[in-house]
Amino acid sequence: MVRQKTLLLLAGIVWLIAGGNVLKIGLETYQDHLSSGNLLLSVLVFLIFWFMIFGPMTKKHQQRILSYSGKQYFWQFFDGKSFVIMAIMIIGGVSIRVFHLLPEFFIAFFYTGLGAALALAGLAFLQNYLKERRKSDEKSNE
Repeated sequence: MVRQKTLLLLAGIVWLIAGGNVLKIGLETYQDHLSSGNLLLSVLVFLIFWFMIFGPMTKKHQQRILSYSGKQYFWQFFDGKSFVIMAIMIIGGVSIRVFHLLPEFFIAFFYTGLGAALALAGLAFLQNYLKERRKSDEKSNE
């Protein structure tokens, strides 16, 4: 069992690792598909995923985590629905690459934008973790 702020830390680490891995795949694929059009598409994918999905999701989960009283199980940094979504995204992403379901230029711009948005979600959780840690440090110093 862990404290609320530890759940924020775990969420940050998981999303940062996931985002970093997806971003790495996208950037590696860009070696052969670098163009201003693809870069623009990466920015568009990032903006869509950050503002429509991961930004609001991050806020929702942070509020849920901070509403907990007492210690929680470490896996409660996400709810069941989020774990299902994560599994579908992983299976879908691996399938796309293994079975060559989409062209590499698509993987380059899409994975780069998606990975950057996922990594930013991880950073947002880590920022909130640090904020909550400072709050508890200030309370203990009073």
